[in-house]
Amino acid sequence: MGRKKIKPFFENVQIEALAAEGNSVAKVDGKVLFVQKGIPGDVVDVQVNKVRSGYMMGYITRIVTPSPYRVEPFCSHFGVCGGCTWQHLPYQRQLAFKEQQVVDQLTRIGHLQLPEVSPILGSPQTTHYRNKLDFAFSNHRWVLEGEDPDAIAPADWPACGFHVAGFFDKVLDIKRCHLQREPSDSIRLFIKNYALEHNLEFYDIRAQKGYLRDLIIRCLASGEVMVTIVFAYLDMELQRPLMEQLMERFPMITSLNYIINGKLNDSISDLPFTSWNGVDCVYETMEGLRFKIGPKSFFQTNSVQVHRLYSVVRDFAKLSGNEIVYDLYTGTGTIALFLSAKAKRVVGIEYVNEAIEDAKVNAQINGIDNASFFAGDMKDVLNAEFIEANGTPDVVVLDPPRAGIHPSVAKVLLKSAPKRIVYVSCNPATQARDLEWLCRGWVDKDEMPAEAPQAAAADVAPQATAADVAPQAALPRYRILAVQPVDMFPHTIHVENVVLLERE
Repeated sequence: MGRKKIKPFFENVQIEALAAEGNSVAKVDGKVLFVQKGIPGDVVDVQVNKVRSGYMMGYITRIVTPSPYRVEPFCSHFGVCGGCTWQHLPYQRQLAFKEQQVVDQLTRIGHLQLPEVSPILGSPQTTHYRNKLDFAFSNHRWVLEGEDPDAIAPADWPACGFHVAGFFDKVLDIKRCHLQREPSDSIRLFIKNYALEHNLEFYDIRAQKGYLRDLIIRCLASGEVMVTIVFAYLDMELQRPLMEQLMERFPMITSLNYIINGKLNDSISDLPFTSWNGVDCVYETMEGLRFKIGPKSFFQTNSVQVHRLYSVVRDFAKLSGNEIVYDLYTGTGTIALFLSAKAKRVVGIEYVNEAIEDAKVNAQINGIDNASFFAGDMKDVLNAEFIEANGTPDVVVLDPPRAGIHPSVAKVLLKSAPKRIVYVSCNPATQARDLEWLCRGWVDKDEMPAEAPQAAAADVAPQATAADVAPQAALPRYRILAVQPVDMFPHTIHVENVVLLERE
């Protein structure tokens, strides 16, 4: 049996730039080294933990000379919690790096010719900007560096917080979170302390047992508060006193709900919820429109910045009132309804049936009668028959998940040839791939890039079959007229990007 190779250790490494996924970049002996949590200008010692033919990856063991860009993180959980990973960067530098990230990915992955990219729109709020947070319960919390596991008291093992990056079964206990305004922290800590005092079991993710599983808190700009607790099983003797005391302690809770999840995974999209107290939904408003949000509904988590994002979409769409607009991946119909006043008709398609039901309700409560919504898998719903029945789109808005669009969707778009496409993306890497298809006017398997965009495997759209992507010589091409990055998530590596395409 061969010896295990010793991973390299490098001293006085100069960090040169930031890369995708929040890593930084250095070069050692002519080889690329990706370093976690580095900042351009840092001089650091690095322990390599992954060696590949073209690059290495490692982590900082010591900061020899800190970058002049470094600032003191404001959160005590920084460095362990995987949420706000750029707290050690001034916000203006974060924005500059995110803007450059958009340019790099569109040009390097999509090989796209870009107009001058508009300056990124920063968020007016950089803390307490999220209207929704998801917490997990665990009976075996993440052990912090320097802690002795044998010295941890039994009462100090349970946690209610966030999953540690890279570990599905590890939860960091959160004392205070700067992402959401009060009463979020107070509600979470009350439930945790109540559970400890009354011996309610925190969930064991590996053993798949326990009582308290997840907690979802929404604090909306309207002042409404929604709390949803996910239990592993139904036990009213345990549940009723908790829910009653929660309402007594926090009368400002507008909507208190629960979900029973006895499955092996944490997904709740296919599970019913029960309204315990108050109303079964809350509402967010935007330019006089009211949007219904249920316990399982999707709504952009930065309430203030989402208005700026949708305003960019509306400006790019250039609607005159005579257009048929398709809003693909419509969610609860927010973009579609936001555009409806300036369109002849809007058509929304979304995979999640419950989201479509919310979209229909949103249209009804706002008195909008020129919007239609359809549920189903996009690659199955959007076809020639659907377009014939609902009208050829003049403008298409794309706002897909991180995986981007399926090749068959790109093919249908090219065949229907809308005058303009507005592409909203939370993942510029897959956006770049999709834009290349649209700008080159083909979706041909033999011509597709050999490598997928630099994104996690689970984030990449399914590869097309030969039947999906027969060569199309006569399809139209699109050109990019505008690019507008928008920062929806300060102190994170994520950036939203809006691109306007016009048919040549």
